[in-house]
Amino acid sequence: MSATEAFAPHLPYLRRYARALTGSQQSGDSYVRAALTALLTGDNSLTQGLSPRVGLYQLFNAIWSISASQLDRAQPPSMTATSPEVRLSALSAESRAALLLTAVESFTLEEAAIILSRTPEEVENAIVDAQRKIEGELVSKVMIIEDEPIIALDLENLVTELGHEVVATAATHDEAVKQAHLKKPGLILADINLGEGGSGIDAVADILASFDIPVIFVTAYPEKLLTGERPEPTYLIAKPFLPETVQATVGQALFFHPVRRKAA
Repeated sequence: MSATEAFAPHLPYLRRYARALTGSQQSGDSYVRAALTALLTGDNSLTQGLSPRVGLYQLFNAIWSISASQLDRAQPPSMTATSPEVRLSALSAESRAALLLTAVESFTLEEAAIILSRTPEEVENAIVDAQRKIEGELVSKVMIIEDEPIIALDLENLVTELGHEVVATAATHDEAVKQAHLKKPGLILADINLGEGGSGIDAVADILASFDIPVIFVTAYPEKLLTGERPEPTYLIAKPFLPETVQATVGQALFFHPVRRKAA
């Protein structure tokens, strides 16, 4: 099996991870390209004895961590400011990486430790630190766009348990747009396919024409949205989802999004 064939199944998920980690499609994809370029040109190689997936993520994190550590050192030490964004500036990039690797990418603590060049204990401590700060500082109003009542209820229960307030649920395109203007949520969880109710992607596009808010798409086929052939979401949750996946992705979306603007 060639290197391309070995890595190809993992690239959509590495891109998902990179985008959530950096909070930007452009930045995340740039780091992925840098890692692949370093690998293909021979500037970097995978650690012997690792699976292609673990080795690929390890290489990516080695390249990304150089910039991440510089950003961490540039952060102001004060935690006395009142805005969540400033208070959360003390949360290290490594803590976010540890949380995403285990909760979203489903690596074990031992695998995440290899990827981050840390011990499992250090990774676990980083996860606890990230969860505590994210959950405590980034409470938001949430709207759920989902045509399956049971899934919508599951999502509502999960985000409510995380301390957020679900201000609206919608099962169709038109209902979603209407509720967004009425309730002005700070975060949207949206299914891709609303059945006869239309497209969740189209509903979100119409909402974002008036509101600048983070969106997390929920789909049973995330690889179909990470092809590089169309505009792609920064945040994705795969169905069936785990509570910790929702927790980590919601935290990352709220962590990175700047101050929201309201529709006129």
